[in-house]
Order: sequence, then C-alpha cells, then structure tokens
Amino acid sequence: MEIKVSKTNSSKLKSVDFNNLQFGRIFSDHMFVADYENGEWSNLQIVPFSEFSLSPASATLHYGQTIFEGLKAFRDKNQEVVLFRPEYNWERFCQSAHRMCMAEVPKEVFMNGLRKLLEIDQEWVPKREGSSLYIRPYMFADEEFLGVKPSSKYKFVIITSPAASYYSGAVKVKVEKKYVRAAEGGVGMAKNGGNYAASLYPAKLAQDQGFHQLIWTDSKTHEFIEEAGTMNIMAVINDVLLTPSIEKQTVLRGKTRDTILKLARVWGMPVEERPIRVSEIRDAQLNGTLNEVFGAGTAATVAPIATISIDEVSYEIPHLQEGSFSQKVSKYLVDLRLGNVDDEFNWMQKAF
Repeated sequence: MEIKVSKTNSSKLKSVDFNNLQFGRIFSDHMFVADYENGEWSNLQIVPFSEFSLSPASATLHYGQTIFEGLKAFRDKNQEVVLFRPEYNWERFCQSAHRMCMAEVPKEVFMNGLRKLLEIDQEWVPKREGSSLYIRPYMFADEEFLGVKPSSKYKFVIITSPAASYYSGAVKVKVEKKYVRAAEGGVGMAKNGGNYAASLYPAKLAQDQGFHQLIWTDSKTHEFIEEAGTMNIMAVINDVLLTPSIEKQTVLRGKTRDTILKLARVWGMPVEERPIRVSEIRDAQLNGTLNEVFGAGTAATVAPIATISIDEVSYEIPHLQEGSFSQKVSKYLVDLRLGNVDDEFNWMQKAF
C-alpha cells in the first residue's frame, strides 16, 4: 500500500519542553490523511501538521458525523517505540463508523498509516517516565451538502501529541442524576463527537463545584452507574471486581476496561459485569465493604477515585492503598509497556 510522504521543512521538536507537557496541547510535526470518495479510500499521505480547508457546507459541521479513537505509543526499557493492543482501537473505530453510518477504514489503511506516521515522528515519543505519545485517529464527513443523510465523502486523519499523565493523583467525581450521556438505542457505545458535546455542560457544572468528572447514570431511572466522561468505572466490593455491563450499548467498550477484566480473571479474582446501583456503592462505603473505586481508560489509564458525591453528599473512598487491586494492575501495565514482565497475551507490538 503506497503512502506518499511529504516531510516538514521546519520541525517544532526543539521548541518542546518534554519535562512540562500538558495533555493535548502540543502536536508533532506530521499527520496521516486519507480520503474516501466513490466507495474507496485514496490519497493516503503523511503531510506536515497543518490546517484543513473546509467548505461551509461540509456535512460534518451540520450533522455531526465525526468519530475518533485514542491510543498511546510508549518507549520500553530499550527505548524502542511500542504500541499496546492497537488492533482493538481499529476494531472499535469500525464499530463507531458502522453505528454512525460512516465508511469503515480498512485495517491496512489504519495500521499502516499509524505505523508510518510513528516511524517518521519517532523522536516525538517522550523518553521521560510516565509520559507517552497520545495518538488520535479520527474521521469526519466531508461532503458539501445540506440535507439529512449519510455523507458520501469522508476524511480519515491521525495526529499525535506528546503528553504526561491525564490526572495527577486521585480523582473526585459526582454521580449525575439529572443530565444524560446515553440512552438505550442511542449512540453511547460509539466514540462520536456528539456524546462528548452533550457532556460538556453538566461536566462544567460539576467542575465548578470542585469535581474532576461525572459518573453518568442510566437515562430511565438514574439508579445505575454507567461510566465517567473519560473512563469506564470499576469498583471492588468484598474483594469482587464490579463494572457495568456493556450489553445495553450505553457504555463505551474500553480497551483498558477489557484489559483489566482479562487480568483479573487470570489472576483468580472474582469478576461481575452487571448493572450496579448507585446505592450499592454508597452502602458498601458505609458498611466498610468497599475496597476501592477507580476509573480505567487510555488517557486516564488507572485513576483511583478518592471522593464520590451522591445526592449532594460526599463519600470518601479508600484509595492508593498498598496492595490494592488497582495498584497491582497499574504496576503490571507499566511493567508490561517497559518490557519488564512476560507479554503472555501478546498485547505489546513494536510500532515500526
């Protein structure tokens, strides 16, 4: 598969302070771009990171056909650039495209474009421990047309951004019982822009109250936990790992979530994927059976939760405890990416 490469004449690399990175603020020198038209993908290119020219009638601006993914490139202990389960992201990207009635990106376009981009911009992968190169594949409708129908043209793009940790320390969250992120039959399982746009206002209200994130609840009763804005939610109660089921398709099928569930089962920990009442978390905290609550996601990785607000009452949650399950998982994932433990699941791949 031919990918045309046009390199920048002026790299921004030397201007970046890799010791003080903010998430999603700095972008590497190049991006991968491909176009879909007349039923096929073409114009596969690596080009300098630059602005797009869009028609005012571009379908994505009017009807919201846009999806994205998030994954990371790391350096292992030998300073080689590695990826963690990238095919999972491609599969989920295709599932999002299918739900949003968009063209699916072939695996070879997604993976070869990603690997070529990382090869060219490999010096942008941070060497500092705890940092990574965040990778954002995305696609948007590109047809010039005013009318409610699926677009016939799409643009697929991959950009990258060196980043430090998304959260520093434990997280404070509020259980949201008024606003809704997703409903059964909707697009909650698709990683599309509309889900995140709808979450901004209630998330801002929570942040104004001192919380980092919301925990969304079901749209019918607001009795059951679903997920947070940037991560899936997991709890350990009586040494059993609990997380909301993805069967109703209102919860994102997170890669980190899937990884943690696999590890827990291999390690012999009881796992339950099922509806979890908000009251179950509160009652477990009150009777002392709540071991911990944490978030899991590509950006957040494993984020311990220190405080949960339920019906305007804040509950302090055990967190950052030595020997806790979340700490064990977090350490294992770091060691896996560095190459300090055997990769028994073949999750790690050389980037190029």
